[in-house]
Amino acid sequence: MKILFLTWRDLAHPAAGGAEVYTEQVAASWARRGVDVTVFAAAVDGRPAEEMVDGYRVVRAGGRFTVYREGRRWWQRQAQHEGFDLVIDMINTVPFTAHRWIDDVPTVAFAHQTCEDIWRFNAPVGAATLGRHVLEPRWLRAYRDIPTMAVSASTRDALQRFGIKDVTVVPEGIDPPTLAVLPAKEERPTIVWCARHVPYKRPMDMVEAARRLQATIPDLQVWMIGGGPLLEEVRRAAPAGVEVLGRVDEAEKLDRMARAHVHVATSLREGWGLVVSEAAALGTPTVAYDVPGLRDSTLAARGQVVPPTPDALVAWLPSAIRTWSANPITPVPFGGAHSWEYVADQVMD
Repeated sequence: MKILFLTWRDLAHPAAGGAEVYTEQVAASWARRGVDVTVFAAAVDGRPAEEMVDGYRVVRAGGRFTVYREGRRWWQRQAQHEGFDLVIDMINTVPFTAHRWIDDVPTVAFAHQTCEDIWRFNAPVGAATLGRHVLEPRWLRAYRDIPTMAVSASTRDALQRFGIKDVTVVPEGIDPPTLAVLPAKEERPTIVWCARHVPYKRPMDMVEAARRLQATIPDLQVWMIGGGPLLEEVRRAAPAGVEVLGRVDEAEKLDRMARAHVHVATSLREGWGLVVSEAAALGTPTVAYDVPGLRDSTLAARGQVVPPTPDALVAWLPSAIRTWSANPITPVPFGGAHSWEYVADQVMD
């Protein structure tokens, strides 16, 4: 079998995230089973236009906005003659709409999340309004009759609101975090927040909640992990007891996650929320905003969802810290997600 993924970026891209990990893990798993897999994605500085990665082929052309045009050109020039049996069109806000220009090979779509209210964080006011209320609805309606996969019930429901009829939920996967021995929990009440410091992840909500929580939990410590454009602003705003660490290596991230009593997630929306699963696999439960994606991953990981406001964090976190400090949870297998081999099986089915 010969399968093509069309996606805006591959795992080599400096802005790659959870969606790219998912594509890479599924592609690599299929390649190990003898499937001929190609991933078409945007060009990456310092990487070749074509190379083999973990057993599958990566073809690169175009940039953030031109990758869609270049994918169509590459198909018309070369790929349509290569004998593909299936095309998987990865929707990352701006779609390839491959079904409109591929008419001789079955095409299915795959979405991790919709953009919706994230538009206002990623574009100027006029462009955000156009994107949310005109462009995204138009783009997604183009898939209304295309079989589509989604990684959570929240994303399925969102896609169906946009008119996509045939949506199948497939599982999320993680590589279980590996620590030779789980460290003991901190003696002080400790919260870990782990995400990119970008507006839609709402790091300032954690800072505000921490400042207010110190009135009732004076020895509270908070670790904020992750880079991003808001990092220095968050550092300036953080009160004593809130350590804004920025990017750390994987070993330190896992160690701090395991030592914390609670992980907090404040994103506007996610496809799933992999960091929630990572924390649960290390025995650290999550208090998360009750929003698409985080809702799914947090409940699967035996955590707690709360209304998406700092007020709710201030109301819920003291009791959560007391409860989980007195009765730590045992690590949740795969953090409520699944192994990548299982995911690859389910996506193939």
